Amino acid sequence: MSLREQLLMQSNVASFDASPPGAASTSAESLASRQAYQQLKMTIHETIIDRVELDKLQRLTPDQVKRELAQLVERIVEEEKIPMNESERKRLVQDVQDEMLGLGPLEPLLQDPTISDILVNTCKHVYVERRGKLEHTDVTFYNDAHLMKVIERIVSRVGRRIDESTPMVDARLPDGSRVNAIIPPSAIDGPLVSIRRFAVNPLTVTDMVNNQSFTPAMAQLFEAMIKAKLNVLISGGTGSGKTTLLNLLSGFIPADERIVTVEDAAELQLRQEHVLRLETRPPNIEGKGEITPRALVRNALRMRPDRIVLGEVRGGEALDMLHAMNTGHEGSMATLHANTPRDALTRLENMVGMAGLTMPIKATRQQIASAISVVIQAIRLTDGTRKVVSIQEIVGMEGDIINAQEIFTFKRTGVDENGKVKGYFAATGVRPKFCDRLAAFGLGLPDNIFDPSRRLEV
Repeated sequence: MSLREQLLMQSNVASFDASPPGAASTSAESLASRQAYQQLKMTIHETIIDRVELDKLQRLTPDQVKRELAQLVERIVEEEKIPMNESERKRLVQDVQDEMLGLGPLEPLLQDPTISDILVNTCKHVYVERRGKLEHTDVTFYNDAHLMKVIERIVSRVGRRIDESTPMVDARLPDGSRVNAIIPPSAIDGPLVSIRRFAVNPLTVTDMVNNQSFTPAMAQLFEAMIKAKLNVLISGGTGSGKTTLLNLLSGFIPADERIVTVEDAAELQLRQEHVLRLETRPPNIEGKGEITPRALVRNALRMRPDRIVLGEVRGGEALDMLHAMNTGHEGSMATLHANTPRDALTRLENMVGMAGLTMPIKATRQQIASAISVVIQAIRLTDGTRKVVSIQEIVGMEGDIINAQEIFTFKRTGVDENGKVKGYFAATGVRPKFCDRLAAFGLGLPDNIFDPSRRLEV
C-alpha cells in the first residue's frame, strides 16, 4: 500500500477529535479517532525522518528547525492530498514538532499550568494531578519503544543513562521539573515515568494564605523564625508541599547572606543572588563517580556558607547536617518524609545511625535537640488541599526524650457534602521560648498571635 493510501485511510477514519489535549474521553468513536490520528502522526513522522538530513537540522536554531518541520509537514499533506482543515493541519504540525524537538505526547501537558504532576503508567495510560486530584487523560504513546525514546531524551539532557543495567533514574527537565523513570526488567508492565512539575511562578505567602494553607499569624511567625536564624525541619508525606514550603521560607532569608543548597535533583527556586547550588550524581556504568548528599554537605561546609539548605534528608548526611547546625551555620533548613513531628525526630535519629558511627541514643537525641529549633508539619488532605497542620518548638531534653511543644495546629472537624475537609487553625496558647531570640533580633511578635481563642475556620 502506498504512503498516500495509508494516510488517506487514517485521515478518513480520524475525523480529528476536537477535545483539548489531555482531556479524558470514553466514547468508542473518539478512541478510534485518536488511534487513527496517532497512526497518521507516526507515519508522517517516519516519512520526515526518511526525507530530512538530521546532520543539517542540528546546525539550525530551534526556531529554524520548527519552521523547516512545519514546511515539510505541509508539503507531505499537499503531496499526498490528505483531507484536512486548517486547524487540523496546525495541530498536526505542532504534534510533529513536539515529537522531533520535545517530549512528544507529554508536551501539551507540560504547557498546562494547572497540572502539578504527570504520571505515565506504561505507554497506554497517562494521569495528571490538578488541584491535588488525579485525573486520567487521553494521552497515549505509540508503544513502549516510543515512550523509551522520550525517556532517553530526558535523561540524556542531564548526562544520565537508563538501560537494563541501570533501570532507574532521577533527572530533571530544562524548566527544573523533577523526573523519575523506571523501565523493565524492574518495571514489569512497561516503562513508568513520574514528573513533578516545576512552578514557573512560585507560590507566595499571600497565595498560601489565600489558599488557606496556613494563617497570616503563622506567616508572621515563619518570617520571624527565618530572619532570627532558627534551624527549621519541614516534615511531611509525598506531595504534601514540603519543597514548596521550603522555597517560601527561603524567601525570608536576607539577600546579603551566602546560601548553599544540596539536592538530589535541583528543585529549589531561591531568589537571592548569593546562592550556590549543589546536586548529587549517581554512579556511572562502572560503579564509579557517585557524588552523595553527604559528600556535598561536607563540601558545603568548606564553602563559607551562612546557611545550608538541604532539599531532603534521606541518609547519613543527617549527621553532617546536625554538625553544621551546631557549629555556626544557624538558620539552616531541610525537609524529610514523616507523618508527624515526632516521627520526623525518630526518622532523623535513625538516619544519623546510617552515617556508620556508633553513638549512644541519648547523645544522638541531644545532638538533634540542640540543632533543631522548629519542626513544621505539612500534609495533603483527602480533598487534595495542602496545609501546615503543626508548628512545634524543640525545647530540649527531658531525661532520654526530646521535648517539644506545639505552637500552632490545624484541627479537622469533618467533611462537607462536596468532600472538602472542614476544620480550623488555632494557636495552642503556648508562647515559644525562642521569642526571646526573636526580640534580640528586633523581631518581636505581638502576644495576641498566640491567643488560642483566635480561630480561623476553613
